[in-house]
Amino acid sequence: MPISSYEQELIQKCCDGNRTAYREFYTRYAGELMAIAMRYMKTKQEAEDILQDAFIKAYKNLASFNQQSSLKTWMTRIVINTALNALRKEHQKYQWNIEEAQEVADEYLPLNNFHYMELIGFIQRLPDGCRTVFNLYALEGYSHKEIAEMLGVSTGTSKSQYFRAKQLLQEVILSEDAKTKKKAI
Repeated sequence: MPISSYEQELIQKCCDGNRTAYREFYTRYAGELMAIAMRYMKTKQEAEDILQDAFIKAYKNLASFNQQSSLKTWMTRIVINTALNALRKEHQKYQWNIEEAQEVADEYLPLNNFHYMELIGFIQRLPDGCRTVFNLYALEGYSHKEIAEMLGVSTGTSKSQYFRAKQLLQEVILSEDAKTKKKAI
């Protein structure tokens, strides 16, 4: 999707040092990008740090933005890369083996019983490797091969991390749903 004339004008104003344009740029994209950062990080504080770092990177590189995609797409990529780099710096280990992954039938999950932020909270509870792969595969649409290259792991590890994430999310959602039903009685 090519960049809009509004985005071109906003970029130019930011490159010219217009502080109002910077504020508008931040306000326009911060909410959606924060939601993306929260999917990768365990805490809101960590997600806020990722968002801040991403905006700093964007401001520094705004003049070199090639405008082949929308500004939102470009910013999303920066947030994801910033989150992945933060996780790498923490020397996260991705230790699940493909042998540990067994196919389980997808059960009906009562997702409609939960608010969006509750579901994000469930994702945040996942171990780092599972959470990262789940986000990249299920929510961002990357293939396991692409994820393996991004994270420096094998394709099998990516697949097993995704399987484990689904399994853990299923357990949490069903458990939380059961608690909610008990309270209702």
